[in-house]
Amino acid sequence: MLAVDIAGIKMKTPVMTASGTFGFGPEYSDFVDLNQVGAIVVKGTTLSARSGNRGCRIAETPAGMLNCIGLENPGADQFLTMTLPKLANYDVPVIINISGNTVEEYGQLAAKLSVTGVAGFELNISCPNVKEGGIAFGTVPQSAASVVREVKKNTTLPVIAKLSPNVTDIVIMAKAVEEAGADAISLINTLLGMAIDTKSWRPVLGNTVGGLSGPAVKPVALRMVWQVAKAVRVPVIGMGGIMTALDAVEFLLAGASAVAIGTANFVNPRASVDIAEGLKDYLVSRGLKQVQDLVGQVNNKL
Repeated sequence: MLAVDIAGIKMKTPVMTASGTFGFGPEYSDFVDLNQVGAIVVKGTTLSARSGNRGCRIAETPAGMLNCIGLENPGADQFLTMTLPKLANYDVPVIINISGNTVEEYGQLAAKLSVTGVAGFELNISCPNVKEGGIAFGTVPQSAASVVREVKKNTTLPVIAKLSPNVTDIVIMAKAVEEAGADAISLINTLLGMAIDTKSWRPVLGNTVGGLSGPAVKPVALRMVWQVAKAVRVPVIGMGGIMTALDAVEFLLAGASAVAIGTANFVNPRASVDIAEGLKDYLVSRGLKQVQDLVGQVNNKL
């Protein structure tokens, strides 16, 4: 009833974990049976280890949170030697979120990490392109497309392009990565935001600005998923403020073939499994036999 196939990645449920909110997976194993998760999208991984940003890196906001972690991670080599063997103990697809400073780095990561136990790649194209003055790959269609093409040249695994909402036209970005060969599209990444301490008159976050996630962004995410799903032929993975099974239903109705749970994991470590169970109950209550019966079925007729 819940099984889905996203670009060749077979999942027991359409409910995945969003990168950066679930660690590498095993960290949550005391709270949730990882075998019941649709897919684990691991923390953003770079070629070399990164220590992340200094200062305050997470701040709670009304209906959400801000973060500026700065891609802290142990690097690709340690992921292969220390983390992937642990994930091999679970019957769950593992998707690696990769981040690079240059187009070439994305290709190198894809080549290095295309090993047994990896189901696919999610491309974090919200990173700054150091060769283009720090402009994020994900805000320029040509740059986003170049990353996708480079990764496709270096792997035979499915490639998911994760889109940034911080653009003028999300559909243009989606079409660009689809034409470049992306096998699926996930959206949205976080919205850019900030908070100010009224006592010190200084930004709360050490990096001044950070990514806004949580229920506050859901209407924006839902709108963008609806727009993109109508414009592309590849599967869409929706995310952004999903806290309940009914939230997930909305994204599926808008055109998503799967969803990813992010900020909700901080509130409820079992969120991905609980939402999947709630989704199954919803299907039964509506007399539907499979989750695909919901995809793209939003009724725009008054």
